[in-house]
Amino acid sequence: MGRFRRQMYEEYANQHSNEYSNDESYNAAYKKVKKIKGFYSHLKVFIIVNLIIIVSSLTRDNLHGGIDFSGLSQWHTYSTAFFWGIGLVAHGLSVFGSDLFFSSDWEQKKIQKYMDKDAENKNKWE
Repeated sequence: MGRFRRQMYEEYANQHSNEYSNDESYNAAYKKVKKIKGFYSHLKVFIIVNLIIIVSSLTRDNLHGGIDFSGLSQWHTYSTAFFWGIGLVAHGLSVFGSDLFFSSDWEQKKIQKYMDKDAENKNKWE
């Protein structure tokens, strides 16, 4: 099985040889773009499936083509979106990183802000 898997990887690499480079920064950027593309595909499927669920809940009990809005007030209409949404948020955090709220230089900016504020207070009384 090992030879088969290695052969499969080599064939894949030969088919997609233009996608890879020896440049590490290019490879890192390429992987990041692929992850972002995967997240947006996940988001697209999430929206489509949940729209289908909501529309089907409007016509669930009515076979004559009428719209029954009572399905919108039931938990099962939104439960899939809720639990899948938790997974989608986790996927988004894994793609965009936990630096979504606190960027990598946020801590340094805050430290500098408090140091400047402290320096102003010291100069105020001198």
